[in-house]
Amino acid sequence: MIFIAIGANLPSTWSISAVETCNHACAALAAIAGLEAVAVSRWYESEPIPPGAQPRYVNGVAALRGRIAPEALLAALQAIEVAAGRVRSVANAPRPLDLDIIDLNGLVRAGPDPILPHPRAHLRAFVLLPLRDVAPEWVLPGVGEGIDALIAALPKQDITLLPGV
Repeated sequence: MIFIAIGANLPSTWSISAVETCNHACAALAAIAGLEAVAVSRWYESEPIPPGAQPRYVNGVAALRGRIAPEALLAALQAIEVAAGRVRSVANAPRPLDLDIIDLNGLVRAGPDPILPHPRAHLRAFVLLPLRDVAPEWVLPGVGEGIDALIAALPKQDITLLPGV
C-alpha cells in the first residue's frame, strides 16, 4: 500500500478552502498512472510544525494501490503541488498544498530522495491520526512499531478532527 500525507493552509489555484484543495488533491492522486485510490482519511486541523505565525493546516492521508518508482511518484506529487500553486521558498513556509510519501509499499531506503518511509512521519500527529483512519494495522517499515504505539509515544500536539467534512 502507498500512503500519501496531504496538507494545506493557504488558498490554492483550485479553491480558497484548504479542505476543498485537499479533496481536489485526492482526485489528482487517483489520476496518477498505475495507481488506484483505495481510501481517504477524515480531515484534521493542526498547528504548523514548527509553530509560527501562519494559518492552521488541514491534514489527511490517502491510501493508494499500485506499483510506481519512488522518483516517479515524487515527481508526480510535486507536479500536483505546483498545479495547486505551490512555490517552494523557505523550509516550513505556508503552502497551498503539501504532499508527502509516508510509505511506498513498505520500501525502506536512505536515499536518494525520496527517503522512505518518511523520516519524520512517526513524530507527527497530523500524519499518524489520519493514517490510522485508513490503515489501523499499519507498522512503520524498517522499525516494526505499530501505529497505536507510535501515536501513544507522541508528545502533545494541537490537532482536532474537522466535523462533517
